[in-house]
Amino acid sequence: MLTDLPFTLNALREAYAAGTSPVAVIDEIFARLDAVNDPGIFIHLRNRDSLRAEAEALGAFDPDMPLWGIPFAAKDNIDVAGIPTTAGCPAYAYTPEADAFVVANLRAAGALMVGKTNLDQFATGLVGIRTPYGAPLNAVDPAIVPGGSSGGSGVIVGHGIVTFSLGTDTAGSGRVPAALNNIVGLKPTLGALSASGVVPACRTLDTVSIFALTVDDAYAVFGLARGFDAADAYCKPLVHENLTAPPMPLRVGVPDAASIEFFGDTVQQAAFDRDVAVLAARGALIEYIDFAPLYAIAGMLYEGAWVAERYTVIEDLLATNPDAIHPVTRKIILHAESMSAADAFKGFYRLADLKRAAEPMLAAVDMLCVPTIPTFYSVADLEADPVTPNSNNGTYTNFVNLLDMCGIAVPTAPRSDGRPGSVTLLAGAGKDAAVAAIARGFEAGCARNMGATTHALPVPAALPEAASDQIELAVCGAHMTGLPLNWQLTDLGATFVRKAQTTAEYKFYALAGGPPARPGLVRSDAANAGSVAVEVWSLPKVGLGTFMAGIPAPLGIGTIALSDGASVKGFICEAAGVKGATDITALGDWRVFLTQQEVLA
Repeated sequence: MLTDLPFTLNALREAYAAGTSPVAVIDEIFARLDAVNDPGIFIHLRNRDSLRAEAEALGAFDPDMPLWGIPFAAKDNIDVAGIPTTAGCPAYAYTPEADAFVVANLRAAGALMVGKTNLDQFATGLVGIRTPYGAPLNAVDPAIVPGGSSGGSGVIVGHGIVTFSLGTDTAGSGRVPAALNNIVGLKPTLGALSASGVVPACRTLDTVSIFALTVDDAYAVFGLARGFDAADAYCKPLVHENLTAPPMPLRVGVPDAASIEFFGDTVQQAAFDRDVAVLAARGALIEYIDFAPLYAIAGMLYEGAWVAERYTVIEDLLATNPDAIHPVTRKIILHAESMSAADAFKGFYRLADLKRAAEPMLAAVDMLCVPTIPTFYSVADLEADPVTPNSNNGTYTNFVNLLDMCGIAVPTAPRSDGRPGSVTLLAGAGKDAAVAAIARGFEAGCARNMGATTHALPVPAALPEAASDQIELAVCGAHMTGLPLNWQLTDLGATFVRKAQTTAEYKFYALAGGPPARPGLVRSDAANAGSVAVEVWSLPKVGLGTFMAGIPAPLGIGTIALSDGASVKGFICEAAGVKGATDITALGDWRVFLTQQEVLA
């Protein structure tokens, strides 16, 4: 029964493969919308008959189309052909002729665009209620703000009405609604997703973001939405990485006791402490760090040149129809009129200084783990004070885009009071796969429902092991620990792994010449072959060529069979090279040979 089906990618694709019609899914979407009865979610909901016709036109299920029949929604600052784009302001509205780049990619993969969602006007806010269209209600608790600016996009996924939705993120708009609606919010590396066809907030900091019920769904959509777009000057030709098992131990930075802030919410603090303990139990090395430099960077977002970026978007509207702009939004953006070009450059210089100051701290960890939000605010709180709660919601989000970090907000187990838990994992540009892989760990064994639905979170499948950037190398002579050529390994960043033995099918020789004295290892089926002691070192692959360039004939690198069943790369000797060499197979250890030579000397 569709009524009992969670709208995750896997569940819907399995249903389609079993014969479910996408037309029936469209009907179920409207039934769920009727049950929720929240007119604030959509600014533009597509006509039901038009959607049914589009679903019918898909024909027979096509398993090669990864999003065949998958419903999604888009924030109403993202263009969809033939549907007005308002950015939350009726006076700004225009009707685009073409889909935004990311929307076009998703529709080409078979996805069905259901409608355009409500937002904090001009994507300025983290609360979701700065809209003339009537604010959407939080999916989990209507008394709580839905989060912004991508409020409608978070709420629609939180209710399980669509599989995923698109938002945008400049200061946390793709993460805060995720925490408040118990869903995943993926904030990509800047430039990974094209912004063509997206109304900017701060063009240099904006990215399209993705909301979904699971990490796997969010990351799958991310991979399908991306692609280099030459029309977007800020789009980057980045390589998409598949998810692999994260390496451990991982160094994870969290705010220290002096810099962490929950604004008096002790329940939120306890939930975060619990979530950090989960990371530690899974092998992460927790580093408590001073977040003051990051908070200083965060402060630049609404105090410096980046407010002027927002001003450029609505400059004409401010001049001709200022009352069309939400009063709080107008007040924030009008601050730009008091700034000069000199102020902007001073801001750029200040940001560069702050980035440089934060570099050692960020370099000391592999990623950060922060509370997605420091506390929960009600709609009533915002009515009493429309500024402070919004500002506080950005405590752990506002610095991220200024530092070009990627991140993912992931639900954790509910708090002790039943409200949703959430953390955000952050890392440097291009590490989207790494943060997503760690985020999945919070879904494994996590007893919670998805969003506001009654559907339990599915356990994610195990990830394949990552291809290592290291190569194990067996050495049996002068490159071993403490011997004359060991520096050739250590200077290239190699680290000792273990002692080992070859299988009993090797001949071992002390080669003629030197210094230094060198051994030769030759695989042989001779009756007097034996096992030889080796050291296994881990060498960065980038250094392997340099290392091999220094190896003289008759030695080379081949495959060595170890007695424990493993095969590693290691030193071998050409058969012709043992002419005139001394057979030391019986000794089985280069160090034994050296000791013997010292005694004889």
